[in-house]
Amino acid sequence: MSDTQALTNLAFQAVRAAESAAIAASGWIGRGEKELADQAAVDALRTGLNAMPMKGRIVIGEGERDEAPMLFIGEEVGTGEGPEIDIALDPLEGTTLTAKGQANALVLVSFALRGGLLHAPDTYMDKIAVGPGLPDGVVDLDASPADNVRNLAKAKGVETSEITVCILERERHQPIIDGVKAAGGRIRLIPDGDVAGGMGTAGLGAGVDMYIGQGGAPEGVLLASALRCIGGQMQARLVFRNDDERARAARTGVTDLDRKYDVAELAASHCLFVAAGVTDGDLVDGVSFSDGMAHTHTLLLDSADHSIRRIRSARPAA
Repeated sequence: MSDTQALTNLAFQAVRAAESAAIAASGWIGRGEKELADQAAVDALRTGLNAMPMKGRIVIGEGERDEAPMLFIGEEVGTGEGPEIDIALDPLEGTTLTAKGQANALVLVSFALRGGLLHAPDTYMDKIAVGPGLPDGVVDLDASPADNVRNLAKAKGVETSEITVCILERERHQPIIDGVKAAGGRIRLIPDGDVAGGMGTAGLGAGVDMYIGQGGAPEGVLLASALRCIGGQMQARLVFRNDDERARAARTGVTDLDRKYDVAELAASHCLFVAAGVTDGDLVDGVSFSDGMAHTHTLLLDSADHSIRRIRSARPAA
């Protein structure tokens, strides 16, 4: 059996692990306790991962060992038998969204063959992403937002007024917002969840043409993994605010602090990407309960055949 097939064979167990985490987190929807929601997702996801027949290693997780009691960077998961797998995860993307009962809270997990995912430090990252079927380099992280809007519109053969850009609603992004407006583009502001926002550029969820902004580096690797599966372009560069963050980068093996990464460097090998809904959102529906059953909706992407599967499951509610 090839390594690629061995990874693909883990897909069902991967989905089940993410579903369990989504169900666990859903118990905290609207209760104002984002830390408890996150911990519930972490506990359930860890249990699910440990049941999978693999030699798993967390490369993007809840933090470093001294900061996170479970699913920390470097932690080994799985049964210890099977393929060697690197795992990037966000047990609950949208802890605040969950606590407030808002849309688009997700459990996100990416699996790649060993060495296939960038070991990004837990710092910020500048990102720009567009969907598939466009000329290479149509947008550039170092170009102005206005120029990126104009270049993308030209490549798509549309007016700039038909280009919609997804941006996290943060004060630091005001110059980006102003640049998009100056070019005549449209803006879709999101409160959290830049992985789902970036995936919208590839036709999943809320349709947008481009994602721009600064968010977490771990989320950048997860987005790159999804785009590797479904197509699209992305550029990213790590952002360091202090010496401690530079030291974190050194510990993960990053030596070129100014490097501009693309999808193939962030997610370098065959990968699976799983997104399970906690609350209703653009990508998938959230967890619901009826007739004693917990109902889940999960997105499964596989770079081996560029497949997109939407899985609806029901299991007895605890």
